Amino acid sequence: MASTVARSRRGINVWPGYVDALATLLLSVVFLLTVFVVGQFFVSQELTGRDATLARLNRQLADLTDLLALERSKKQGTESELQSLRSTLAAVQAERDQAKTQAEAATVSQGATGVLDKQLEAERGATKRALTQVDLLNEQIAAMRRQLAALEDALAASETRDRESQARIAELGSRLNVALAQKVQELARYRSDFFGRLRQILGSRSDIRVVGDRFVLQSEVLFPGGSATLKPEAAPELDRIASAVSDLAKQIPADLSWVLRVDGHTDARPIATTQFPSNWALSAARAIAVVQYLASKGIPPQNLLAGAFGEFQPIDQGTTDDAYARNRRIELKLTER
Repeated sequence: MASTVARSRRGINVWPGYVDALATLLLSVVFLLTVFVVGQFFVSQELTGRDATLARLNRQLADLTDLLALERSKKQGTESELQSLRSTLAAVQAERDQAKTQAEAATVSQGATGVLDKQLEAERGATKRALTQVDLLNEQIAAMRRQLAALEDALAASETRDRESQARIAELGSRLNVALAQKVQELARYRSDFFGRLRQILGSRSDIRVVGDRFVLQSEVLFPGGSATLKPEAAPELDRIASAVSDLAKQIPADLSWVLRVDGHTDARPIATTQFPSNWALSAARAIAVVQYLASKGIPPQNLLAGAFGEFQPIDQGTTDDAYARNRRIELKLTER
């Protein structure tokens, strides 16, 4: 460190300025991408709820349409039966008239007249029964028409509710987008303050850097190789981080849900021990160790989140020792809950 200071005093090195400018540009691009992704996530959630509501309304509308079609089919069947009965009634009346004519023409035969009178009486009874059935069918048709009118009213009301729901969904979507944008902007401001404070307290070290919206510490800063037990010399670094998070927690409003996500990463070389059967287990144990230490320093546990990615999220695809070292890391990210 002393030699570095000495070299910086001997000459002006403009490279850190370029690095800071590039890092700031990269951080801005990643922040915009993060805002877009988060916005898309909440919009997709709201659209999913809206699609479920529309699907339910469409099912209700389909049920009402099917019921309406069934009632119309019944009405057509009833009208056909009514028409058949009317035809039968007309035929019966024609036969009655014919029988009456025959009775009047056969007045010379008393026996024949008696038979015709009986036949006429029977025809009158049949006619009366047919008329009774016609009246019953007319009542049924009237009842079906009332049901059809009620169904049409219900269908119209359902369509009205559907239009109101569409308007309400659009309004809620707009309000959600505005609220989401405000929360994202507010959290981004605190994230920027958090990263700035960490840069101040940790200094410019090659093994501690900012990558996008994450603060990255190489695993060797905190853990021995193949272990999830914190080094004694890791305590000062984590204490500084805990202090920065504590100060930030006092500034963030209570209605802004946030967490400090601690992600563990390993290199691609496999590990299979009794304690750590996989790189996933090792990365999870390291992330949990950091979270537990921060909690012991007063960070609210409800604002801490431990994540494990094993070897599956490398930042360097190489197979050299330097590439493996860059992939073994602990990442800190301030994000929404």
